[in-house]
Amino acid sequence: MPFMTDRLHALQREEHLKSALADENTRDISHKGDKKRASFLNSRFSFDMDVIERELRSSIIGQDSALEEVLDILQVVRADIGDPRKPLASILFCGPTGVGKTETVRAVARALYGDADAMCRIDMNTLAQEHYAASFTGAPPGYVGSKEGTTILDQEKIEGTFNLPGIVLFDELEKASKDVVLALLNVFDNGILTVASGERTFSFRNAIIFMSSNLGARELMSLEDAPSGLLARLSGQKKDRRTRAHDIVMKELLERFPPEFVNRIDHIDTFNWLGRETMPDLVDVELQHLNRRLRKHNVNVIMEKSVRTFLSEEGYDKRFGARGLRRAMRRHLEFPLATFLLQLGVSAETSDGPVRLAAYRSDSGIEFRHI
Repeated sequence: MPFMTDRLHALQREEHLKSALADENTRDISHKGDKKRASFLNSRFSFDMDVIERELRSSIIGQDSALEEVLDILQVVRADIGDPRKPLASILFCGPTGVGKTETVRAVARALYGDADAMCRIDMNTLAQEHYAASFTGAPPGYVGSKEGTTILDQEKIEGTFNLPGIVLFDELEKASKDVVLALLNVFDNGILTVASGERTFSFRNAIIFMSSNLGARELMSLEDAPSGLLARLSGQKKDRRTRAHDIVMKELLERFPPEFVNRIDHIDTFNWLGRETMPDLVDVELQHLNRRLRKHNVNVIMEKSVRTFLSEEGYDKRFGARGLRRAMRRHLEFPLATFLLQLGVSAETSDGPVRLAAYRSDSGIEFRHI
């Protein structure tokens, strides 16, 4: 029975691939004589771009240019006009740590599937050594597990559904071994990965492939500290900051990866360092995340302006981005909140409605009171 089930799933995937590769002339795009229907794009994808844009802009702060690029790419996917023999898109996010590269992919997954973990995420630092490459491409013939074609890839999350794309994230790409990088060449080129034994094939043709990398982070930091605008022109800089950042990233990529690999990536985006001015908005985003976690306790926290300002100052660290802010919020906000809830015994069973708490500053730190 397991064999029959696997075979049935394989046949279903083959039929799905054949339909995707069908010539566009064989599709019934519109009905003649019906102007309203004729103007409607017959895309198999049904996700709402407005929902995705709201989710991205509410979750990712200070990265407007990168978000615009992502939304443009998703527009092409939504229109279903890409090459059916390749992945829907391959996108590389470069930039410093803690600026929202991985969180952007999580936000897309949350908007599409309602779950930030609805993606096949591969942490490439686990594939740094060459002998671990078999966990990605499968064991070669003659080795244990070769016939099963077992890998760390999640086929369902890669292939998505008929009306929703699969989402794949190769996190910290620069840490992968050479063998893993070479295996990705075929994935970018024709959307297919066949395991080493040849017993199993993974299709990425219905997937959006995201990658993240910290390459060039130090050089980008020095770029941020360099003069900009009129001062840059006076000092002889003819290129704008975004162009120079892209040049830095491309130089680092070509030093780390073969040119044919970099050339197969559709889009390369550079994320900015988070400035001090973005901290208050990031505090609001983190507070929203905290309140989501507090829903099971029927508790909602509201933050006074003084607390918001304090956390913005304490959490700002250019080197660590949003992760520094999360540590500050845990220490200064979540620790006293946990103590307050445990001492008070607040829970859904002790209150008819949501328990609303206000966070305020005092001489001893952040404290809470009922509203």
